[in-house]
Amino acid sequence: MKTVFVAGHKGMVGSAIVRHLEKLGGYRVLTRSRNELDLLNQADVNRFFEENNIDQVYLAAAKVGGIVANNTYPAEFIYQNLTIQNNIIHSAHLNDVQDLLFLGSSCIYPKLAQQPMREDSLLTGTLEETNEPYAIAKIAGIKMCESYNRQYGRNYRSVMPTNLYGENDNFHPQNSHVIPALLRRFHEAKLNGDSKVVAWGSGKPMREFLHVDDMAEASIYVMNFDQDTYQENTQAMLSHINVGTGLDCTIRELVETVSRVVGFEGEIEFDSNKPDGTPRKLMDVSRLKDLGWEAKTSLEDGLTMTYQWFLDNQGSYRG
Repeated sequence: MKTVFVAGHKGMVGSAIVRHLEKLGGYRVLTRSRNELDLLNQADVNRFFEENNIDQVYLAAAKVGGIVANNTYPAEFIYQNLTIQNNIIHSAHLNDVQDLLFLGSSCIYPKLAQQPMREDSLLTGTLEETNEPYAIAKIAGIKMCESYNRQYGRNYRSVMPTNLYGENDNFHPQNSHVIPALLRRFHEAKLNGDSKVVAWGSGKPMREFLHVDDMAEASIYVMNFDQDTYQENTQAMLSHINVGTGLDCTIRELVETVSRVVGFEGEIEFDSNKPDGTPRKLMDVSRLKDLGWEAKTSLEDGLTMTYQWFLDNQGSYRG
């Protein structure tokens, strides 16, 4: 039975990975809360690895947040993320953990990357200014994994998810991302009997969304994929893999789907005076498809499951 450490098990992705590992069976899953293990403390992290005979690590722990948080706390975003991943990756190596999966973000790609974004667009242009410190940390994590692979023969892999949503998401009214924010807004409008919900922007930008259960499944798939075939489909210094659906939708289509899932019967108005942001963000997932994995959850099904989770857990959704 393999002993697997999931760092960041209380977050949306980490908790989904734990659920899927437990469902598969055959794993001894280790988790530690922030009170039990301070991932910012190098000595504590190394001691934890020394005391546990760990076979695999899923590095899903990170300081995350939206545009406001990234703009307000850039120092914390770069310091904490660099420190967490440095401590875990290096301690894993020192304690002879051969297999590790680092979870990154699509924000590693240049602001004006060609769409859909391919893995080889990394480091070819300027990053989006609002989350550059976070993106720099994630890029460093990819390169750290690749460097340990080159120098020490480790099997440290990286996956870059598109926009994620699902169970254990953050539904805070100010700090949440687009899907939980919309679900909460339409839910409250429905409860209040509002006749109209106003959405920001024109509704024309296109975005890709992946349900977190698919992300967890893809992560486990990539972690355990045959090493020789994996190396044939990647490069030593370009080894990360995009994870997404390969499909996008307009923000208007997303808003209308959320409205339908929630059961809001009022009017939807788009405020075109508000900013739209980047016209399109879509991941090229052909590398992952070549390895034999594709997303299974449709957007409407995923939104329905997420809304039901929100209804069932309104006392514990970090908002």
